[in-house]
Amino acid sequence: MTRSLIVEADGGSRGNPGPAAYGAVVRDAVTGAVLAELAEYLGEVSNNVAEYRGAIAGLEHAHEVDPNANVEMRLDSKLIVEQMSGRWQIKHPDMRVLAKRARDVFPPGHVTYTWVPRERNRLADRLVNEMIDAALARGDVRILRLDGQPAEDVLAEDIVGSIDVERSRAVVEARRTPNVMVGWADVGPPTYTVLARHGATALSLEKRFSGRGGFDAPLAPMGEQQALALAAEVAVRGGIDRIVSSPLLRTRQTALIVADRMGLPVEVEDGFAECAFGDWDGHTFAEVRERWPSELEEWLSSTEVPPPGGESFAACRNRVEASRAALVERCPGERVLVVSHVTPIKVLVAEAVGAPLVSLYRMELPPCSLSTLAWFPDGNASMFSFAEAAHVREVPAPHGT
Repeated sequence: MTRSLIVEADGGSRGNPGPAAYGAVVRDAVTGAVLAELAEYLGEVSNNVAEYRGAIAGLEHAHEVDPNANVEMRLDSKLIVEQMSGRWQIKHPDMRVLAKRARDVFPPGHVTYTWVPRERNRLADRLVNEMIDAALARGDVRILRLDGQPAEDVLAEDIVGSIDVERSRAVVEARRTPNVMVGWADVGPPTYTVLARHGATALSLEKRFSGRGGFDAPLAPMGEQQALALAAEVAVRGGIDRIVSSPLLRTRQTALIVADRMGLPVEVEDGFAECAFGDWDGHTFAEVRERWPSELEEWLSSTEVPPPGGESFAACRNRVEASRAALVERCPGERVLVVSHVTPIKVLVAEAVGAPLVSLYRMELPPCSLSTLAWFPDGNASMFSFAEAAHVREVPAPHGT
């Protein structure tokens, strides 16, 4: 009887490209027992490369277990699942090489690919982060656990490496930010970011993509009215220590209207700019779907995939989070109004509440709405409000990017 195996694989890059690793788990499909846990540090590569490398490593180990097995490969990367299943083209030459390596491990017909949500791929995801943490902290480059223990025929240095990883796990766990009940522990005053989306532009009123690197649209007359309403609301609430703005025109105009009311200068921070939508900038969703159908499908399926000539949501998150961390470091205990855009605000909300990046598809932000987040000195964060827009109820506020 042909044996059935399950391979769960993941890969990740902190920076995309940046320090990266893959993680893979091989299971017996009948019992669900874990036969092997594998991870390897890859240096600086992209997320997609790391994910492909995880799939290859898992398949190669499954082949060692039983070269005649039928394998179900489970990944939370829809891009790789669709490409390896033959439904999407593989356009990048480096990805073609990796895809061929994966296909060559088993004879045709022995491997099927299944997409799973990230929460069902936790063990592989945990291995990725454990490996990157261990590599950056100790210089470890590999994790290999077979049935929970190193195999008898594993080289001595691999056994030592596995033991070292187990020791490093305790160090990593100790470094991780503990969960707290906000308000129950005195950890010092937080830095508050009061996040304001800019007022409406002609492009947002027509629901057109409008990002960094495209046409730098000014506020529409309606957007100016929304910004005035925002300024009045911020003034009534009070307590703002400084105002920071994205460099794009619509955010600077909105910030200046608030700044005039508050008597504060406006600081510009490039990292809070909108995501770059590349070739799609200025087009409606319907136009993009007609002209770039496969690229749009890939973009909607993975936060790691950028629009043609643009920036992925994952890359946007990395720069936004870097700017947020720098802001908190230089403004401890302050209350900062950050005038930004739909994507950066959603990214920061997801970061504060520990939600996956795909949660940004489930958020709505009206123009000149306010969302308040607190960033505590111990590394924890909390959301106090999201998308407050009562102050602009007298001004029409259509949705859009």
